[in-house]
Amino acid sequence: MWVFLIPCLSARPRNNFTMDLRLKVLVVSVLLLNLSFSSCKKDEPEDSEKHTKSEWVEHAFIALKSDSYPRIKAIAWWHEDFDQSELKINSSQESLNAYKTGINSSIFISTPQFSNNKLVKPSSGIYHSVFPDFGGTEDQVTAQKITEFEQLVGKAITWAYFSNNWYQQISFPTNEVNVIHNAGKVPFIRLMPRSTFDEGGPDSLYTMQKIIDGDFDLELNQWALDAKQYSLPLLVEFGTEVNGNWFPWNGEYNGAGELENYGSSSLSDGPERFRDAYRHIIDICRNNSVTNITWFFHVDAYSEPNTAWNTIENYYPGDAYIDWLGVSVYGPQEKMEEYQKFSDILNDVYPNLVALSDKPIAILEFAITEL
Repeated sequence: MWVFLIPCLSARPRNNFTMDLRLKVLVVSVLLLNLSFSSCKKDEPEDSEKHTKSEWVEHAFIALKSDSYPRIKAIAWWHEDFDQSELKINSSQESLNAYKTGINSSIFISTPQFSNNKLVKPSSGIYHSVFPDFGGTEDQVTAQKITEFEQLVGKAITWAYFSNNWYQQISFPTNEVNVIHNAGKVPFIRLMPRSTFDEGGPDSLYTMQKIIDGDFDLELNQWALDAKQYSLPLLVEFGTEVNGNWFPWNGEYNGAGELENYGSSSLSDGPERFRDAYRHIIDICRNNSVTNITWFFHVDAYSEPNTAWNTIENYYPGDAYIDWLGVSVYGPQEKMEEYQKFSDILNDVYPNLVALSDKPIAILEFAITEL
């Protein structure tokens, strides 16, 4: 702008006073224009580098194959689109190619190893698993969806992951478990204590205190007996991503950071209630001699709300109850969300999981939308 405007001034002869005055006015005008332009630019993100889903997936597999996370012994992609996201791995050919290239490594295995009917970490490698698009309610289980995913990525899976939504009653998902077993996979059941599929608030029926008080013991005992009758190995978690307040079992809706209304006065009531509710469910299974369940503790990489009482260790039922630790590691689920590499997210939560227990760690959900 300076190079253009100053020669225009000199195109007409002016006396020195007029030239000086007009030049000063022009300088001030240009400076104000530049300041206004700079102010507008502040609305743009400083990091304007363009990222892609395929790049995120590629880097994820590089991280998983490195020596940086030796405790990770299983991964499961969340193969579903929801809320206008594009999380399915075939949302673009580039993303699918990145996944197929990464998962093709011999590090990722599909054959489970058990000891006393419990899943144990593989002697070498990392289990490859998936939530294979079992519908928006996460419980529309079909063998076709499992086959489609395996054919899509060119690799078999170890387990298929689905939700056992309690809605208005608690019942063992016999049909879903049989479908997955008949497809040659290990059933992974998510116990979801919710009466509706709404997120972001307490549940009117299922609270952690009611579970602790035994209000649902009749149904839970029958659930345990049905699991026992199945007899083959099951993988089970209670309260997915408990440190996230998008689910009603989060501490925010069960006492939050209060100290005096439940249990120990040195522990926050919300997380303490979840811990004891999970213990109560496992104790019911043990009292019914159910020995074919591997229990997972599943958190999100980031706690919401981000407060001292809502840390993952406050929710942990303990090594005497839990067999595996699990975590969700998501990149942006909407295009405008802040971009973080898989390894950057994992680096924020992995040390906390390692400090929590020496149990094996599973990436129970990982995915990203198309950017």
